Amino acid sequence: MSEIIRFLIGFFLVIGGFLSLVTAFGLLRLPDVYTRNHAASKSATLGVMSILLATFLYFYLEHGHFNSRLILAIVFIFVTAPVAGHLISRAAYNSGVKLWDKSVRDDLKDKEHYERQNSSS
Repeated sequence: MSEIIRFLIGFFLVIGGFLSLVTAFGLLRLPDVYTRNHAASKSATLGVMSILLATFLYFYLEHGHFNSRLILAIVFIFVTAPVAGHLISRAAYNSGVKLWDKSVRDDLKDKEHYERQNSSS
């Protein structure tokens, strides 16, 4: 049983490290604020949560120490990080930050134009 637990803990650590590495590459290589924010909010959230889950499992299953702070941190990050990413992207869009020029369609711009046409008639 102990080897299965160690494998599970190692798996979550490797997945968390890999997702954090993907986040770093995404922040460096992606072209605009929206795609960078997507990389930061999605993969960083899952990476940090995986590492925290591995830490919780290690201390609980190997040492018998239940740490409620780790559970609260996982829940807090799970709830707040995607919402914060969405709000940052929304604020960037509303303040006029340009989208990447290649192969990006602005659906909200078309909707605003359509709403302005229908409200004036």
